[in-house]
Amino acid sequence: MHRTFRKTLIAALVLLVGVSAYAASGYHVVRKLPLAGDEGWDYLTVDSIHHRLYASRGTHVMVIDLDTDKQVGTIPDTPGVHGIALAPELRTGFTSNGKANTSTAFDLDSLRVIRKVNTGENPDAILFEPAFLRVFTFNGKSNDTTIFSAVSGSVLGTVPLGGKPEFGVSDNKGKVFVNIEDKNEVVELDSGSLAITKRYPLKPCEEPTGMAIDTEHHRLFSGCHNRLMTVLDYVASKVTATIPIGAGVDAVAYDAGTGLIFSSNGEGTLTVIRESSPGTFETETIPTQRSARTMALDSRTHKIYLPAAEFGPPPAPTADDPKPRPAIKKGTVTLLVVGK
Repeated sequence: MHRTFRKTLIAALVLLVGVSAYAASGYHVVRKLPLAGDEGWDYLTVDSIHHRLYASRGTHVMVIDLDTDKQVGTIPDTPGVHGIALAPELRTGFTSNGKANTSTAFDLDSLRVIRKVNTGENPDAILFEPAFLRVFTFNGKSNDTTIFSAVSGSVLGTVPLGGKPEFGVSDNKGKVFVNIEDKNEVVELDSGSLAITKRYPLKPCEEPTGMAIDTEHHRLFSGCHNRLMTVLDYVASKVTATIPIGAGVDAVAYDAGTGLIFSSNGEGTLTVIRESSPGTFETETIPTQRSARTMALDSRTHKIYLPAAEFGPPPAPTADDPKPRPAIKKGTVTLLVVGK
């Protein structure tokens, strides 16, 4: 066994001490809602105040009333849309339009488009930072973040990140954290000065993607593609635990009301994690549906929403597209609702 690999394995096993399965939480798929259209999807966001779910659908954003399970509106003209961020205090929402290199600002009440803001290349994840009323788009192709005023839309700056950014979160006090997928690290930014203040290695994490934050205990939860979730103490500046999760993670959520952590896994599972005692985590695996890799948490009802679909066989690879994606089968896009 290679010495470096042996050291990594030992470190991972040490961090995994205290992780075990736990008694059933009661979470399961309670219903499935068909979604109109055969477009793909990416991130989802819940507006717990207006009881709405925003779901990205390629060229537009679907808006669903969570009390009636009906679509109540659309945010149009969002080419390659990835994420949706909400600023309830400003009654404004924002999308990241990956193919247009823009962000769309819209009114949360009327859903009317307010303006569009130019960003870096292929804006992916997006977040609203409330301390300074700023929006951050994390740009996957230009490897940077664009920061603009949530009030006026004026671009305040662009910060190179030194790698491919994935999901980001805020501590609501001016700190912003983002996973850097190809560097296996978290970058911390100061929203006031627009400067990088720290870099946190996530070893033994590989390809971190989804992220959630527990501001009370100063922890970041990152979903990694080597079937681990890291727990990073951003005050102590170290990974304090790793937790086994399913394959194909894309989103992570933390429910401050219940203390539960969730990982949505494209293999067709939802990992539910509970901290049974300080530093000791227990896991449960909930069956969902293959391709249900992104999710949104409703902090009001504690329900989880995951889109999924059925797919046909993959087309033959070409020189331009060596790994083509299979097409979605017509009429199979579904929203899974996980609750108790």
